[in-house]
Amino acid sequence: MLYALHEATYYASTPMRLAARAARDFWGSGLNPAANTDLGRRLHAGADLFSNVTRRYGKPDWNIDTITVNEVEVRVRPTVVWESPWARLIQFDRDMADMRRAGKFSLDPAVLIVAPLSGHYATLLRGTVEAFLPDHAVFIVDWINAREVSMLEGRFDFHDYIDHIRAMLAVLGPRPNVVAVCQPGPPVLAAAALMAEDNDPSRPASMTFMGSPIDARLSPTVTNNLAEEKPFTWFQSNMIYTVPPPYPGMGRRVYPGFVQLASFMSMNAEKHQNAHRRYFNDLVKGDGDGADKHLEFYNEYLSVLDLTEEFYLQTIDIVFQQHLLPKGELMHRGRLVKPDLITDIGLMTVEGENDDISGIGQTQAAHGLCTGLPDTLKEDYVQPDVGHYGVFNGRRFREEIYPRVRAFIRKCDPNFSDC
Repeated sequence: MLYALHEATYYASTPMRLAARAARDFWGSGLNPAANTDLGRRLHAGADLFSNVTRRYGKPDWNIDTITVNEVEVRVRPTVVWESPWARLIQFDRDMADMRRAGKFSLDPAVLIVAPLSGHYATLLRGTVEAFLPDHAVFIVDWINAREVSMLEGRFDFHDYIDHIRAMLAVLGPRPNVVAVCQPGPPVLAAAALMAEDNDPSRPASMTFMGSPIDARLSPTVTNNLAEEKPFTWFQSNMIYTVPPPYPGMGRRVYPGFVQLASFMSMNAEKHQNAHRRYFNDLVKGDGDGADKHLEFYNEYLSVLDLTEEFYLQTIDIVFQQHLLPKGELMHRGRLVKPDLITDIGLMTVEGENDDISGIGQTQAAHGLCTGLPDTLKEDYVQPDVGHYGVFNGRRFREEIYPRVRAFIRKCDPNFSDC
């Protein structure tokens, strides 16, 4: 019922939204002699703000057309190289002629970036992809919005997620590298452990976990406490809703993206209110740079997708309530997941000092599980003065975190090292 009510509210507000857009265009037009008055700027700013906070935010574009390598502009083209009803594997093809002009004549390590399936689209990692592209053949998992998947495609759960990771690593060829950002940590570690046990030729050469809840019992955050304090039945009763028509997945039970977005925004309500107040004031002052930065952030932040009921509830149960992986009790398709059998996959963990989603220690826990790895194949790094988002994006990521990850991958990749 909540999902249908949410949709009805959106469509009911359409006349007001259209009126706001018309007012915005009228008071922002250079042909309007009153546009540059204080009243005109305020009316324009108010109409623009109302239009933006009530509109529908679709999946953002990647907008990665070029990168700079050794001061040479290199063209980039996103290409889907594998897909299922639930995900696409996107390769960011770099133009080889441009790369040769930039002095790159050899192959770079292949890296699979596993984007979180936790409410936002993979494009949230645009900055992560751009950082890796000059030095790596970059692939990323682009998860599909569950409301766009027909009921005829069946279920998608935690164990299907693990199988998807294995299938995508196989596409990259022998001994690729994998980087898991936030939520994917536990299933990616499980996939690596299973591949190591099978001596799979596509098992990773290295795995890097960034702000991941490998063991959510350590340094619990508000998010962790909520998952533990509420009984499992509470999540079933309060977080799961049915997709209404006209979406292709109508009838599917999901954890809606707008529900998670509302939860995240309520945790920092004052911060978001102040951000929109600054946006209004920037428009009134004519500060286009400030307004553009606001729009750039919220165009991404307010774009959300739905998760299937089974995947969401199993993640709550397996990762945040029973803690099966760190307790050595996670079963996958009848097999016990054994991280201690990993012996030749480099392990790097990255955490943020001020992370309020995955507390310090939760990602580091992977080292305690992978007891079969020598110290030469392990590295841990805690970045000072960054929160969760700063672990994989922003200036500190580009300048301080990424160079360490790049060096670790180079050390562990069999094509570049004997490690």
